[in-house]
Amino acid sequence: QVHLVESGGGSVQAGGSLRLSCAASGLTDSGHYMGWFRQAPGKEREGVAAIYTGAGFSYYADSVKGRFTISQDNAKNTVYLQMNSLEPEDTAMYSCAAPPRGGPMTAIQALGVRHYDYWGQGTQVTVSS
Repeated sequence: QVHLVESGGGSVQAGGSLRLSCAASGLTDSGHYMGWFRQAPGKEREGVAAIYTGAGFSYYADSVKGRFTISQDNAKNTVYLQMNSLEPEDTAMYSCAAPPRGGPMTAIQALGVRHYDYWGQGTQVTVSS
């Protein structure tokens, strides 16, 4: 049973930073992608960043490149999303997710909602101007 738990959301002013954490359990493949996604009110869920835990490859949405960094601590089975220079447009519910099996993914797949089966409950990020 795969279980993902996010934490670290909150409210910050524009220009501020937050670090999200996603603690994973039940993932048996040695290398697999973990992704961060977000959904703002009235908008579709979108991929933000993804990392391949086997080798550390990462992908980012253009809207967050240079501001967000995804990282991993394999010993803790935890993936992080460091978010700097936050903007009001970053306000959303952020969720981490895992695909149904391990293995490589293209950038489009790694940031694609439909390629993920396991989802956490989400953590709210609110950025005020």
